[in-house]
Amino acid sequence: MPQLNFVKQGKGPIIVLSHALGSDLGMWDEVAAGLQTRYTVLRYDHRSHGKSEVVPGTCTIAGLAEDAAALIAGQAREPVHFVGISMGGMVAQALAVRFPELIRSIVVANSANYFEEPRRTSWLERIKTVREQGMAAIAEGTMQRWFTRECRADTTNGGIERVAKARATLLATDRDAYLACCEAIMTIDFRTSNGLIHCPALVVAGKRDESTPEAMSRCIALAISGAQLRVLDTAHMSAMEQPLSFAKLVSDFIETDPTDSP
Repeated sequence: MPQLNFVKQGKGPIIVLSHALGSDLGMWDEVAAGLQTRYTVLRYDHRSHGKSEVVPGTCTIAGLAEDAAALIAGQAREPVHFVGISMGGMVAQALAVRFPELIRSIVVANSANYFEEPRRTSWLERIKTVREQGMAAIAEGTMQRWFTRECRADTTNGGIERVAKARATLLATDRDAYLACCEAIMTIDFRTSNGLIHCPALVVAGKRDESTPEAMSRCIALAISGAQLRVLDTAHMSAMEQPLSFAKLVSDFIETDPTDSP
């Protein structure tokens, strides 16, 4: 297993935060600050992202789930609440099926369980652009998908700073690692396996998310027995655009479990 960089802070039941493609654990800074007064927050960098070990070659969501499982087994003495956004939400779906003994609940935010052919074509176009022109060629378009226009222009509530932070992290992402993850993401298919998830599940959608529209989140919620669906008025990176609202959704969801009061 690759060596994963992680940060573990707080006291109480453990919440694991799993980040988006082209990001790192820093995307969770404000969410973690809102949760770690009552919970132990364990956030980590996926392989080949942030400060984690770079793993050459192909990548699969199953492999990322195995990485997460190894981290949880080493850092937690009990099942955890696993929160994933975008690619991290795909990891959450795989993890809950493959390693149910490690998971108390999952939150799947701004994610998908399958991509139809037109969206697979978009992934192929992105792969071609990055391979030929590098990460800088997709930076502006990615920020437009990740954040609403209002957030990108926000000078009073930290929006511009959040966007600048996300852009810098994307540009620093290893190109080959990004491409490998794109290829893994575009081929996911959890439509059947999500029916095997039996832990509590919260699905979070962004009302203005063009990358993984609300309809995709509804498909995930419908496939998982008892799953809840909540919608925030955000684009794709809901946890960065509205960190306080996101943290509250997570904590409210967790607190519905009477055995998990901090």
